[in-house]
Amino acid sequence: MTMNESERAIMQEHVAYWTEKMKLGKVIAFGPVIDPRSIYGLGIVSVDSEQELKSIIENDPAGKINNYEYFPMKAILPSFN
Repeated sequence: MTMNESERAIMQEHVAYWTEKMKLGKVIAFGPVIDPRSIYGLGIVSVDSEQELKSIIENDPAGKINNYEYFPMKAILPSFN
């Protein structure tokens, strides 16, 4: 996919936005998915409510050019005993 100058600027803001959320502990991981069939990103977040997640999505600068889907995930954590 080729981005125009405006789209590149938005995506740079998008990366900065998600990087800041990561520094705040709200994002565990995010980045582009290397899928030859499609271009998309994936983020794993740690939020207290669906409303908090919706707020993160609504304030993402790339909301102008991206679509979002979200699903809950049950994490299985290893025992450290």
